[in-house]
Parts: sequence; C-alpha cells; structure tokens
Amino acid sequence: MLKGLDSLLTPELLMHLSAMGHGEWVAVVDANFTADFLGKGKALVRLPGHSLERVSKAVLSVFPLAEDVACPAAYMQVCHSPEGHQTAAQASVVALLSHEGLPAGRVEAVERFAFYEKIKGASVIVQSGEATAYGNAMFCKGVIL
Repeated sequence: MLKGLDSLLTPELLMHLSAMGHGEWVAVVDANFTADFLGKGKALVRLPGHSLERVSKAVLSVFPLAEDVACPAAYMQVCHSPEGHQTAAQASVVALLSHEGLPAGRVEAVERFAFYEKIKGASVIVQSGEATAYGNAMFCKGVIL
C-alpha cells in the first residue's frame, strides 16, 4: 500500500496510467462492455463490484485531464435519446468532472458506435462493475505542470 492513494488504484492500474503520455485516452467501461473484443491488444484492468462513478473518481484522483483538448472527457450517449439526456451513472461522472473543475460543456456525449470507434484509440480500458446500460466514459490525459 502507498500512502494517500485511492484504494481502488491497483499496482497494475497505476502502472498503466503512469505509462500513458499526454493526449492518450483511458476508458472506464461498464460490466457489460465488450472490453476483450474491442480492447484487443490494449491494457485491460478489471475492477468488478464498483460503479462507473467510483472507478472514475479513483482514476481522476491521479490523472490530469488534458487542457488542450476541446472535450477531454466523453460518455456513451444513450441510443435514440434526446440531446442532453444522461443516465444516472453518466450524470454522476459529469458532476464528478465538474467538481474537478471541468465544465459540463467540455464533456462530450458520443453516439454508441462512434464511442466503439473512439475506444480503439484508448491506451487503457478499465472495466468497472457498473450494471446500468451505457455506463461508459473516456478521459484524455493532460500534463502536470
């Protein structure tokens, strides 16, 4: 154990997050996400039993968000939903990001199949135990000044 770190941050996850450079993306996905298929060749860390919000909070506790990217955070938009609709899990992540200083306008809702394409560019996939549909988010790493 290390002092001051969120207890969800396993040695494996810390290794992958610290190896990422600025501009790389980490995905935090739900328990139903096809992580093995879409994440072929990528680092995949599983944190079962924990919500999207809880896992995102742990990741963001050590992960600087990119300031030079228009939308350094994204979530999977619910199919056939009105613009601005968010599930409770998505809203909790947007609120968490707001608390971290990222305005909601810099969090992008990404259409489901476009999100699958965006995942292909992620460096690390963290699979949570989130059981609600569309419980998927992505974060772009920034630099520490």
